[in-house]
Amino acid sequence: MKRNTQAARKNNEGDSLPVDLSDISSFLFNRELSLLEFYHRLLEEAADESEPVLERLKFLSIFSSNLDEFFMIRVSGLKETFEEGVTVPSPDGMTPEEQLKAIRERVLPLVEEQSECLTKEVLPELEREGIVIAPYDSLSEIERAILDKYFMRKVYPLLTPQAIDPGHPFPYISALSLNLALMVGPVRGHGITQSLTGSPVPRFTRIKIPPRVPRLVPVSKAGTKFVLIEELIAANVAALFPRMHPGGCHTFRVTRDADEEIREDQANDLLRSMEQALRKRRFGSPVRLEVSKSMPEEMVKLLLDELELTEEDVYRIEGPLDVTRLMSLYDLERPELKDKPLKPILPDRLRGKKSIFEQIRKHDVLVHHPYHAYDSVTKFLESAVDDPDVVAIKICLYRTGKNSPIPEMLVRAVEEGKQVTALVEIKARFDEENNIEWAKHLEESGVHVVYGLVGLKTHCKVALVIRNEGDDLRRYVHVATGNYNPATSRFYTDLGLFTANEEIGTDAIDLFNYLTGFSRQKEYRRLMVAPVNLRESMIDLIRREAAHALEGRPARIIVKNNRLADPKIIAALYEASQAGVPIDLIVRGTCMLKPGVEGLSENITVRNVVGRFLEHSRIFYFMNGGEEEVYTGSADWMPRNFDRRVEIIAPVDDPELKSYLLDVLNVYLRDNVKARRLLSDGRYERILGAPGEERIDSQEFFIGD
Repeated sequence: MKRNTQAARKNNEGDSLPVDLSDISSFLFNRELSLLEFYHRLLEEAADESEPVLERLKFLSIFSSNLDEFFMIRVSGLKETFEEGVTVPSPDGMTPEEQLKAIRERVLPLVEEQSECLTKEVLPELEREGIVIAPYDSLSEIERAILDKYFMRKVYPLLTPQAIDPGHPFPYISALSLNLALMVGPVRGHGITQSLTGSPVPRFTRIKIPPRVPRLVPVSKAGTKFVLIEELIAANVAALFPRMHPGGCHTFRVTRDADEEIREDQANDLLRSMEQALRKRRFGSPVRLEVSKSMPEEMVKLLLDELELTEEDVYRIEGPLDVTRLMSLYDLERPELKDKPLKPILPDRLRGKKSIFEQIRKHDVLVHHPYHAYDSVTKFLESAVDDPDVVAIKICLYRTGKNSPIPEMLVRAVEEGKQVTALVEIKARFDEENNIEWAKHLEESGVHVVYGLVGLKTHCKVALVIRNEGDDLRRYVHVATGNYNPATSRFYTDLGLFTANEEIGTDAIDLFNYLTGFSRQKEYRRLMVAPVNLRESMIDLIRREAAHALEGRPARIIVKNNRLADPKIIAALYEASQAGVPIDLIVRGTCMLKPGVEGLSENITVRNVVGRFLEHSRIFYFMNGGEEEVYTGSADWMPRNFDRRVEIIAPVDDPELKSYLLDVLNVYLRDNVKARRLLSDGRYERILGAPGEERIDSQEFFIGD
């Protein structure tokens, strides 16, 4: 309490007047630039020489994947807004044009940093470990002969060169495909195409690299020496142009707008409208052109002109393009070059011979993935399928994964005569096609499938099991921070709460009625639900802490989530800081709040952890004058989560579980290995322990448990 008492006294004495929050824009970081700083932290992990080399490659791949999505969604939206002449600023006061300029200025050094790390650190280290991506020109004659034979048998038949001339317009370049560009002209004496002066005219030609061909072609059966497929094609490109003269090959890649919106209010069939939108996504407008640094400027200009892009949209890459496809190296059996495998366990409360329903009925259960096995979730659902006393199962599926066992469990539950309802969110970005297929399969199998609400994404992660127990129907609820996807549960940190609390169970019933029918439920007993009451409830909790601090009662806020970008929440946090509330925020990605500003946020710290697992769990702690409250659930503090998504935040009532979650937060606050601190100027700095201080890696800490 010393910290907030001093802060309150400082304000009362007038040493530091509170900042006027009537115009909050100058006290916010830009959302897009903040997200890019998260990507930079991924590169810092890739550059960390203490990390196993295949883990470093993994971070480079994640950086590439995230940057692709950033351009497909965030940059494409800004470009569209700018091209429409919209000048309305973002919450921090930047116009679309200013944001696009600032993004390019930040991305250019990030891309250069990634290339440097890959070509000068990671690939050489892999080579020292016997894993080589060799230039084609460095191979022996025997090795070249083997690869050239492979090319003719496995690659050549799949290639379709596309030249540009009056009879062949510029071809469509599919999003994120890898391509070769070259100039092809006739050999002297065989010229057909002539310029006005009678000289042969080379033609621009594009070769799309087939996506189903391995990016890394093994040189030998040992499978530790590879050649890039683009180099193999370039070395054999003459086979594609008999009696012609092909020039040098250069790689390029186009990113397209993937933020295809559908007019749900005008869609009679949401499923069909989503399918049509996905087909249109393939033809989104180009937003970025990546080219190999060797590409001649004339060729770059031709691509820019044909794609209707400008010099501001081109990124010249030193080394291989599309690092994500180098991740096949991670599948090599080289455990010494990866993190030590995690062996998840069951939480204490789920051990023993009692049924999972008996255990949950006895006391709430908290699971902490990936440290706790995801089997606890699948066992809950599987037990519901097999238990003859279970009469109904209801679940929200946001991202399930292609090979998830959960949808098939729901099908089997129908076969067992149970009433099964699944809300499948077909608008889950980049999982739409997968979810549409699951939705159709479930519906054909007799599951009552709902596709979501008009104007809202159903992002909450909740399952409800209704069981006949004597004269009563008891409700068992699972509320989680992560998706019902066993595959990703191994790489994400997430939380799940199992409870048989009657009020939460009744709230869950009301929620599903809201999702599946025309209920307009406005009051919930224990759950905070977006878009109904979540923002208002969170602001009330923050303001309650401020009132406690001003009255001299114990007050503190600790929050762990993925993003903080809601101006109203940020304003409430600033006001609580001015009232003297110590506030510690653990924010994985975007954070628009400026910590450590005098008179505004001296009492706020922001940090994050980037480690082997993607931080995805959400915890909300309020000291509440000594009557501590802890919550967990699906929502980040962003406008979209409050206004355009269905989200759930649930209370954690069990004293032992509350204590565990507070311990979790404190471990993250003590991390001095993988943690970074956000500074008031927007930069992040590593939090390093003092000499002799115990090193605490928060993720390794929980593995150790």
